[in-house]
This record gives sequence, structure tokens and C-alpha cells, in this order.
Amino acid sequence: MTDFNDRKRAEEAKFAMDEDTAFRVAARRNRLLGEWAAGLMNLTAEETDAYKKAVVQADFEEAGDEDVIRKLLGDLTAAEVDVDEADIRAKLDEKAVEARRQLMSES
Repeated sequence: MTDFNDRKRAEEAKFAMDEDTAFRVAARRNRLLGEWAAGLMNLTAEETDAYKKAVVQADFEEAGDEDVIRKLLGDLTAAEVDVDEADIRAKLDEKAVEARRQLMSES
């Protein structure tokens, strides 16, 4: 019986760790995405820091990436930057890989 309980606890711990890792990757990806978009909009260093935080916060509005994509597309369009949703989705995927790499190298 203890083997079963040990196995159950190990699986729960792995699930919690995987969820934490996914959250950290998404947050880092969103900061990287915000930095990319801020560069396209020619924001100052202070504005870039604030914008990166705003992009991370936008991800809490709803499940999935649509809230982040909508924010970036709206902000970039308002700044008259020539990007479309496909460009943002491609950059989102690219930054997800970069974020995962960065987190793995820190471990």
C-alpha cells in the first residue's frame, strides 16, 4: 500500500512541477514578446519595462494565448507597425522556444 501512496505522491509532485514550469515558460515568453513588440514601437527603456509587464498581465485575462495576441495586435496596429496576426503567432512560437531554453539553462 505504501508503494501505491508513494507513487501517487510522486505523480502529484511531477504534475505540480510541470504546471509550474509551463507557467514560468509562458510568463518568460510573454516578457520576450513584449520586448520584441516594444522594439517595433520604438519605446524607451522605461516604457519597454512597463510594456513587458503589461503583456504578462494580459495573459491572465483568459485561458490560452488569444488575449496576448489581441493585445499585441491592437498595440502594434495603433502604433502603425506593419504586422499581422500570423507574424505575432510566429513570434509567439519563436519566443516560447527561447523562453524554454533560457529556463533550462538556469536550472
